[in-house]
Amino acid sequence: MSNPQQSPLPQRIWNSIFRGPVVPRDDRERKLMVVENLVLHLHPTTLPEKTLQFSLTWGLGGMAAVLLLVLIVTGVMLMSAYTPSPDRAYNDILALQTNIWFGQLVRNLHHWSGNAMLVVAFLHMLRVFFTGGFRAPRQFNWLLGLSLLLLTVAANFTGYLLPWDQLAFWAITIGTGLIEYIPFIGPWLQRVILGGPEVSAATLLNFYSLHIALIPIGLLGIASFHFWRVRKDGGVVVPRAPAEAVDAKPKRVTTIPHLVQRELVVALVLLAGLFLFAMLVDAPLEELANPDHSPNPAKAPWYFMGIQELLLHFHPLVAALLIPLAGLGTLAILPYLDADLDSIGIWFRSVKGRWMGLTAVVVGLLVTPLLVIADEYWLDFPGWLPSLPTLLSNGLVPLALILLLLLGFYEGMKKGFAATRCETIQATFILLLTALAVLTAIGIWFRGPGMALVW
Repeated sequence: MSNPQQSPLPQRIWNSIFRGPVVPRDDRERKLMVVENLVLHLHPTTLPEKTLQFSLTWGLGGMAAVLLLVLIVTGVMLMSAYTPSPDRAYNDILALQTNIWFGQLVRNLHHWSGNAMLVVAFLHMLRVFFTGGFRAPRQFNWLLGLSLLLLTVAANFTGYLLPWDQLAFWAITIGTGLIEYIPFIGPWLQRVILGGPEVSAATLLNFYSLHIALIPIGLLGIASFHFWRVRKDGGVVVPRAPAEAVDAKPKRVTTIPHLVQRELVVALVLLAGLFLFAMLVDAPLEELANPDHSPNPAKAPWYFMGIQELLLHFHPLVAALLIPLAGLGTLAILPYLDADLDSIGIWFRSVKGRWMGLTAVVVGLLVTPLLVIADEYWLDFPGWLPSLPTLLSNGLVPLALILLLLLGFYEGMKKGFAATRCETIQATFILLLTALAVLTAIGIWFRGPGMALVW
C-alpha cells in the first residue's frame, strides 16, 4: 500500500486543500464536491431540472450576491484613499478621481453596484412574491430577505453622505429629518444618528462606521443564513403552468455542472455590463457641501423619493411613519396569512391573477397622478377642516379616504373577476406598488423649485 507521505510536497499540499478531484468525473464526485466545498455547500447536491429555467428566478438572487462581493472589494480599495472628515472627504474623492490610476473606475463600480444591488434585491423580492416562494415552509426566509433589503437600503443611505458634496449633504439632511417625526423617541434617535442636532463631522464618522463595519457584517451574516435556508426549505419553487398539476417527483439533475455553469454565466454577464456602464457613466459629484446654502429643490436619495412625495400630501407622522410601517408590517406578516399552497410556482397565481395584476397597474398609472394633481391644485383638507388638528385634517382624514378607495378597488376586483381572496390581495399589492413607483417618478423628475410640480 502506498504511503501518502511519499507523494511530492506540492501534491500533498494540494490534496490537503482539495479533498477530491478539481474536475469531477461522475455524478457521485459532483455531489461530493458540493458537500465538501464551503461555498457550494449552500447548494443542494441535486435540484429539480425545471428550477433551472432562467425565466423563473432571472438569476436575481445570485446577482445580488455578486454585487455584494463587488461592493466589498471596491469598498476596501476606496477605504485606502478616503478619510471620513469634512476637511478631507471631498478632496479625497477629487484626488481619487484625478490622481489615482483607475480611481474613478473603482468609485463608479462601487456607486453603481450599490444602486444596482438595491434594484436587484427589490426585484428578487417581487419575483419570490409573485411565484409564491414566500409561503410555507419558506416564511422565515422571506423575513430574512426583507431584512437584507432593509440593510441594502441602509448601506446605500450611509454611503450617500461619504462624498460630502451638496447632493449628499442635503439628501441626508432631508432623509434624517424624517426620523424626527417618530413619536416620543424621534428627536432623540435623530440626534444619536447624526451625532448632534444637525449633519456634521460626527454624522460623517457615524455613517462611515456603519457603512464599512456594522452593515456589511449584517449583510454577510444574514445573506449566508438566507442562502442556507433556501436549501433547507426545499430550494426555489418548481415552476408550472396554471393548469399544470404538481409533480410529486420532478426530474432532478446535479448542481454541478447544471446550476453552477448558469450561475457563472449570469455573474460574468453582470460583471461585463457593470464594468461597461462604470466606464461610460461617472458617479455623480457636485460642489463641496455648504451647510449655509440649500439647493432648491432639496431632495432625498432617489429610493426615498416616494416617501418625500407623500410628505407633500400627508402629515409627516402619517407619511414618514404610519404608511411605511404599515407596508413593512404587511409584507412581514403576509406569508403567515396566505395559505394558498395550490398556486406555488405559478406566476401571479393564475391566468385570472395575471389579468387582475395588469388591471391594477393600469388603474395605478391613471389614478395616482390624478390624485397628486388634485391635491396640488384643489384639495385643501386643513383649510376645509380648520378646527381639527393637522394630524387629523392633513393626515388621518385623507388617509381614511385613500383606504376607502382601496377598499372599493378590492371589492370591485373581487366581484368583477370572481376572484379568490389571495388573488384580490395580490392585485391590491400591485396597485400600491404601482402607486409607489409613480410617486417616486414624480418626485425625481416632476418636482422643481419649492417642490412644485413642473412639466
